[in-house]
Amino acid sequence: MEEKIKVHLADDHKILIEGIIAVINTEENILVEGYSLTGKEVIEWAQNSTADILILDINMPELDGIEVLKFFKKKGIKIKTIILSSYDDVKLVEEMLALGANGYISKDSASEHIIDAIKAVHSGEQFFSNSIKDELLKIFTGKKVDPKKRPESTISNLLTAREIEVLKLISKEHSSPEIAEILNISQSTVDTYRKNLLKKTNVKNSVGLAMYAVKNKIV
Repeated sequence: MEEKIKVHLADDHKILIEGIIAVINTEENILVEGYSLTGKEVIEWAQNSTADILILDINMPELDGIEVLKFFKKKGIKIKTIILSSYDDVKLVEEMLALGANGYISKDSASEHIIDAIKAVHSGEQFFSNSIKDELLKIFTGKKVDPKKRPESTISNLLTAREIEVLKLISKEHSSPEIAEILNISQSTVDTYRKNLLKKTNVKNSVGLAMYAVKNKIV
C-alpha cells in the first residue's frame, strides 16, 4: 500500500482550514496530520514534525509566514512548504522562494490547485497557481534582450538536443515521472537533465526554466 503524503496546515482562519481539509480528504493518498492557527504554533510544531509538507499562510498572528520561514532557514529546519496567500505579488513570491518555499498558491484558487500542488512539491517540483505564473511570465518576457549578448545560435551551443527536449516538456508543466514516460528514459536521468539545465541556464527552478524557454523562443 502506498504511503500517504502527510500535510500540516497553518492559517488563522479555521473555516479555511476546514475547507482545505475537505478538499484534501477527497484524495486517499494525502493525510492532514494537524493544523496551526498562529506562527508560534507552527514553529512549536516544526521542532518535532514528521509531516511531508506544510501549507503556510503568510498573514498569521504572533509570527507571520515570512518570519516562520526565516526561523526555519536560521535553524536549518527543512520542511517542504507551500505558501497560501491573498496576494499575487511577484516580489513577495521571490522573497518566499529565497527563504525556501516550494510553492505559492492564491487563496482564491486554493481548492482548485491544492491537490496538484501537494503532489508536485512532494515529488520535488515547484508549484505556482496560474495567476502567479502569468505575472512571472509577463515580467520575464517583458524584458528587452540584447540579441548581441544572447544570439539564437548560442542556445543550441549551450544545450544539447535532448536537454532542449526536456526543457520543452518542463515548460509544458510535465512532472519528472511524466517526462520519463514520454521520452522513455528513467526518472533519475530526467533529474540529471533538470540539474544540468538549471546550471547551464543559471536559473533556480522550473518556473525559471519555463521563462528561459519562452525568452529564447524554445517554446
